[in-house]
Amino acid sequence: MKKKTPDFEIQELGEPTVPSPVTSGYFTPDSKRIRYDRYLHNLNSTQTSKETPPSIEIAGPRKMIYFDPKTVKAAIVTCGGLSPGINDVIRAVVMGLYYRYGVRNIAGIRYGFQGLIPEYRHEVISLTPEVVKDIHMLGGSVLSLSRGGQDIVEMVDALCRMNINIFFCIGGDGTMKAAELITKEIDRRDLKISVIGIPKTIDNDLNLIDKTFGFDTAISMVVNAIQCAHVEAKGAPMGIGLVKIMGRESGHIVLSAALAQNDVNLALIPEVPFDLEGEKGLFKALEKRLRERKHAVILVAEGAGQELCAGDNPKQTDASGNIRLNDIGVYLKTSIEEYFKERKLEINLKYIDPSYTIRSVPANASDSIYCELLGQLAMHAGMAGKTGMVVGLFNGEYVHLPLKSVAFRKKVDTKGNLWMRVLEATGQPVSMKN
Repeated sequence: MKKKTPDFEIQELGEPTVPSPVTSGYFTPDSKRIRYDRYLHNLNSTQTSKETPPSIEIAGPRKMIYFDPKTVKAAIVTCGGLSPGINDVIRAVVMGLYYRYGVRNIAGIRYGFQGLIPEYRHEVISLTPEVVKDIHMLGGSVLSLSRGGQDIVEMVDALCRMNINIFFCIGGDGTMKAAELITKEIDRRDLKISVIGIPKTIDNDLNLIDKTFGFDTAISMVVNAIQCAHVEAKGAPMGIGLVKIMGRESGHIVLSAALAQNDVNLALIPEVPFDLEGEKGLFKALEKRLRERKHAVILVAEGAGQELCAGDNPKQTDASGNIRLNDIGVYLKTSIEEYFKERKLEINLKYIDPSYTIRSVPANASDSIYCELLGQLAMHAGMAGKTGMVVGLFNGEYVHLPLKSVAFRKKVDTKGNLWMRVLEATGQPVSMKN
């Protein structure tokens, strides 16, 4: 069967007829695009000479915009879980709208999409440069967040009541799915409301997006935890440092942190199942390491090994529909201690879980720069009348992508170069399945 050519066309509310007030002189035409198969080279084999290769629109300010800045009312919402850099993005959008376009009416929706539902009675706040000038130095979100699906019709009703023209949605794959449904309801009513997504997931697992904000900060914080675990492990005979970090369905943080800090001996991710018992299992690999080097560091993603620690508990979901994870860190700690106790081998295991500490810190310098740019590009897209889209970094270029193209999670390629490099860096077995 012939592979379907992806569609990256960006929806627009109408013809941009308003000259942009941006005075920099640098503008990006809609015709400036990059080829999709620069990234996925295997598409070439499915294209005929008569086909136009799929391409993606480059982000940036447009010379002609759709909205008259004097009449625009924008709204910003933050959804899902905390991630470093949320406040930097909020600040960038507000500062850009206010100073570059002269937009004076910007609403902050409190507690995620709940803030659009009247029964929750969450207050909408006014966002001005004075309100946001220092928020980039704070962790968390000044707007706060929430999880859970809200009624799409009610949310669009609220946008209409508030006379919102541009709606900026900061969140992960669940938020992008909701933003896509909001866009469809807006289209159904033939409303002129732009919906712009800004990708936020600390796990760095949004499809097609090279990097989501907060990821660099997370890596630097995880490296600190690994260093501490390594010191603890070396500080006692047969010492083990066990660190659990974020990664529900993908191990991108584990991979990057393990490569950034080469003290990890066993890296466990959701994409690679492993056994505990048996000749090829984790216990044997750990025991071999301890006998040879007298210490070991294990780095595990929160979603790894879920089939081992599930027991008879039925799968439950949170308000966003995500499966509630069992605590693989605590399970491994208990299991490892029991294994060595049965063999009368004394170990000294220290367990570290820095996950919520990492999520709540301010962004580091690298993420702050990235967040500033994402916020600015989102602002330009909204003022140009783009909608149903997300701004993001794709193959090193800042682009506009349809919401539907990013609203699911990307996994670690266990046959790819990055995982192979981790195996080489850690020295762990290629497989710990019997």
